[in-house]
Amino acid sequence: MFTTSHFHPMIVHFPVALIMIGFLAELVSLFFKKEACLSFAGFWLLIIGALAAIAAYLTGEFFTSDMTGAAGIVKETHEIFAKITMWTMIANALFRIYLKYAGKEQGAMKWLAFGVYAVSAIAVSITGFYGGSLVYNYMMPL
Repeated sequence: MFTTSHFHPMIVHFPVALIMIGFLAELVSLFFKKEACLSFAGFWLLIIGALAAIAAYLTGEFFTSDMTGAAGIVKETHEIFAKITMWTMIANALFRIYLKYAGKEQGAMKWLAFGVYAVSAIAVSITGFYGGSLVYNYMMPL
């Protein structure tokens, strides 16, 4: 039987994949400047990853059950890093859109955008670790 509690597990893998692959594309494009397609791909993966992070956060907020005890503490940590991921992705997506339309993508500000992307990649990794811990260590369906 299908319930709304399935929404979060169905959605949550998209931001993980999009953010990590987008960050990898940006990382490679910084060192191989002739590969403009990687930066272009990283840009679009950032935008789509930000939207997916919003969807994952909202499905987690509205369609998962409350937890108590040790699982509740792990869920709180999971939620904190999910918020960090979502907000850094939104901020970076807006910043990269501004840089693209202002024609400043090749300036020093690209390093700031890359740094925020790195924070997002680390945050989504930590979020996934705690989410996986909830599912596998505490047998809690998200």
